[in-house]
Amino acid sequence: MDRLTFRPLKTTDLPMLHDWVARPHWTEWWGEAPSIAEVEAEYGPWIANPVKVQPHIALLDGQPFGYIQSYVAMGSGEGWWEDETDPGVRGIDQSIADAAQLNRGLGTAMVKAFVARLFTDPGVTHIQTDPDPRNTRAIRCYEKAGFRAVGQVQTPDGTALLMVCTRASSS
Repeated sequence: MDRLTFRPLKTTDLPMLHDWVARPHWTEWWGEAPSIAEVEAEYGPWIANPVKVQPHIALLDGQPFGYIQSYVAMGSGEGWWEDETDPGVRGIDQSIADAAQLNRGLGTAMVKAFVARLFTDPGVTHIQTDPDPRNTRAIRCYEKAGFRAVGQVQTPDGTALLMVCTRASSS
């Protein structure tokens, strides 16, 4: 989708992101809405030093419409992917800002475009995500974007469905 682009998250985006993460379709899956100070504390270091997590705003026709991030799974810390030994594995997380834009194929387009962008790095071996097993909308989105379910795993956030996308399945 040519109308879809990404740009790094900026400090000036944090009030907008704070508004987004408080919306019911976000809190249903991402947890209780954080304060603006909590948003600044979590995302600010990633903006200043995007080594651990690379946060982005997804733009549709130049307008912010979603959030998407990638990270190196190996060594991500805090109980995440402790058994991962492949430095080429990337994890992704994302959400669309406005609930009125759900179920229109935009999430699938966003994930496909971001996955294609990640795979331009020859060091990336595969991409994974971990939706809540009850989040059927997210699971359908990932499947349409080339991910396949591997199985349920335990994460610091609880039970998740590990889904993987390879170069071959992303084409």
